[in-house]
Amino acid sequence: MRKIDYMDVDITDGFWKDKQDLNRKVTIQSVRDRFEDTGRFKAFEFSWKEGSDEPKPHYFWDSDVAKWIESVAYIIRKNPDKALEKKVEEVIDCIEKNQSEDGYFNIYHTVVDPDMKFKDRDHHELYCLGHLIEAAVAWYEATGRNRLIDLLDRYIDLVIKVFTVDHSSCFTTPGHEEIELALIKLYRLSGKEKYLRLAEFFINNRGNCEEALQKWCRPEQHQSHLPVREQKTAQGHCVRACYLYSAMADLAKETDDKDLLDTCKSLFEDITKRKMYITGGIGSSHCGEAFTIPYDLPNDTAYSETCASIALAFFADRMKDIDLDSKYADIFELEMYNGILAGLSLDGRSFFYENPLEINRSDRNRHTSVYDTERLPITQRLEVFDCSCCPPNVTRFIASVGGSIFSESDDRIYIHQFMPCSAHCEKAEITMKTEYPSDGKIHITIRDGKNKKLYVRIPGWCTDYSFSKDYENAKGYAEIDIDSDIFELNVDFSMQPVFLTANPAVRADAGKAALKYGPLVYCLEETDNGSNLHDLVVKTTCPVDVSYNELFGANILTASGTRTCTNKENDLYYPLDHERVDTDVIFIPYYAYENRGETDMTVWFRYEQ
Repeated sequence: MRKIDYMDVDITDGFWKDKQDLNRKVTIQSVRDRFEDTGRFKAFEFSWKEGSDEPKPHYFWDSDVAKWIESVAYIIRKNPDKALEKKVEEVIDCIEKNQSEDGYFNIYHTVVDPDMKFKDRDHHELYCLGHLIEAAVAWYEATGRNRLIDLLDRYIDLVIKVFTVDHSSCFTTPGHEEIELALIKLYRLSGKEKYLRLAEFFINNRGNCEEALQKWCRPEQHQSHLPVREQKTAQGHCVRACYLYSAMADLAKETDDKDLLDTCKSLFEDITKRKMYITGGIGSSHCGEAFTIPYDLPNDTAYSETCASIALAFFADRMKDIDLDSKYADIFELEMYNGILAGLSLDGRSFFYENPLEINRSDRNRHTSVYDTERLPITQRLEVFDCSCCPPNVTRFIASVGGSIFSESDDRIYIHQFMPCSAHCEKAEITMKTEYPSDGKIHITIRDGKNKKLYVRIPGWCTDYSFSKDYENAKGYAEIDIDSDIFELNVDFSMQPVFLTANPAVRADAGKAALKYGPLVYCLEETDNGSNLHDLVVKTTCPVDVSYNELFGANILTASGTRTCTNKENDLYYPLDHERVDTDVIFIPYYAYENRGETDMTVWFRYEQ
């Protein structure tokens, strides 16, 4: 199975067309401006010196700009923009000018700390190179220019020499994985075996050698506690882990490595069955930005980094093209509408790094006599961070999301995601019309696909669905014969509000419910429901009203509930007499939380049946 490239897919209308337009017109420029303000672009000139007025480069700044370049490449491939193109070429000019004679390129380790090249495993040299490689591949595909690839090829040759021939580095595998999947992407573009072999070297040596670690963490933090084929549970830093697992899936596909694929399946199950929030968020602790133990999913302190959701989406997207099972595309869908999109403001200008599932503003002011406070996620998005990995990760994801809708093989066409679009396969044309995610009705037209088989994912959230053609269920996909040159299919995934509960081992959610409508997770905000969200009790047996909201670009839901009588609020304690009053309870899409000023918010709420 192979993906149909985003270049061959046009998102023509609806929810994701709006997001892509916002990304192209607003977000990509906003990220660029903030990277200009903070000195990230200036740093590529290698002009910083101790005592200068310029911001001191950080060791991951290369990667921030690289992801922005990759985003631009995806955008201009469909929507030419000379100003953006010029800015990218200026960065490539700087790389060409300042690259060392031996091929080495890293801003921090050239102008700030040159004596530490390849000596600190946690200083992101290979991580930065990985993102530059991904940018170079995307830039070549967008423009046909291979200058950046050629420059990085020299750097890769140096890495091969240092790590696999001379063994002169102070570590064997990168502390922050990313280069592995980037090398395989470059291998697929170029066909050069050396890229695949280097990715294989880094993957196979992880956990097989002693590595110098910082004193504050265990080997699990860097997924170095076991050889990769023996790792059956997700451990450590979530982004690093899922970038590694993505590369493992790529390598398993390229080399037909069944043991590695089985490991990927085990890791995917561990994450999605025991360590993932209902929103798709992963990483329940800011300590190490990491996975913890099974079912440890606190809501108000959830780390749930935006980049981690993107990394898990990458992992799921790769798995779907190896092992046909709807659970992979289900997780991708969960992330794209919830875990990832929550990281971006509705106006496209600001971002969340962390995405909690509950906000109580009073917790931010509870310490009135001391200066120390507990660490809690911020309550308003920012335009840039000191560690600003998430903004350009969001821009590249949105710009290229069309590449995850369809796959194909010689005699099969697969539809994994649903949005208004048209696509060009090798021997067929596909058109999809729908108002998804606000409505589950979908009309699919396929031209020149006669005698192929069509596979349409049946979303995991849907229990009531219909197809206008006969079908067989194939691991969560409807398998349908394409029996005409112009084949039309009507699909109805009935969308109903669904109340969900958590595994009883998740103590943070005990006695509570959450609400979904189609692929969207919903939340309550004080803005709509007044104070004391924790006092609301939702009646899950009463009808839920559904109405479209222009601000959110999706439906809002209104349920029936109760809250404590106002005359009880002035007493600290009183008899358990259950005196409550009826009230409407308004839910908005989780991805839109905290867009109307600071407000209390919760995904999980009390309920009665």
